[in-house]
Amino acid sequence: MTAPAGKRSTLGRREAVKALALIPLAYSFDLSAPQVARASQAMTAPDSAAPKFFKPSEWKTVRMLADYIIPRDERSGSATEAKVPEYIDFLLADKDASDSSRIAMRGGLGWIDFECVERFGKNFVASTDAQRRQVLNDIAWPKKARPEMSHGVAFFNRFRDLTASGFFSSEMGWKDVRYVGNVFNPGWNGCPREALTKLGVTGEEMKTRVPVE
Repeated sequence: MTAPAGKRSTLGRREAVKALALIPLAYSFDLSAPQVARASQAMTAPDSAAPKFFKPSEWKTVRMLADYIIPRDERSGSATEAKVPEYIDFLLADKDASDSSRIAMRGGLGWIDFECVERFGKNFVASTDAQRRQVLNDIAWPKKARPEMSHGVAFFNRFRDLTASGFFSSEMGWKDVRYVGNVFNPGWNGCPREALTKLGVTGEEMKTRVPVE
């Protein structure tokens, strides 16, 4: 890495750290029901839908980072397959999103890029898988992280929370946890005998304890 590029990296890092100072406010989303509904609709939008908040370079980082947090496995698809990036993009582009949340997200993505540039001479997306994991391993576990990684740790924690909430709000996420609510069950035969035995009650006692309207 040349000296001029290193200088730009240092200035960029300083700006990113200032943005990251907003993180305690940035991701404390107090989401209303309409906002959640709109975000869910964003996850079912056509694949051709372009991001409204993220810049093209940021979009690549967001998609890659989300898949490091929730990769595809034998049980379900990855975060990007569940359209988690679209979910995050919607929240930040939404009229109810705060300026601090937008600034902090950009600061966090900038921080992770600058960290890779300083270590490897290239940004997060351009780095190798091993190099990316090296940086992520330094910020993924707060109790093990070095003090100088605190800004990266704060960003990654918030991004991981957003990724998880987006994934488990999707149809893929519901299926991953095998959620079967809101499904009519014509074969319900009452509480299993093993459960009744553990509770020390009989089926008749359960009927008298549960009010029926």
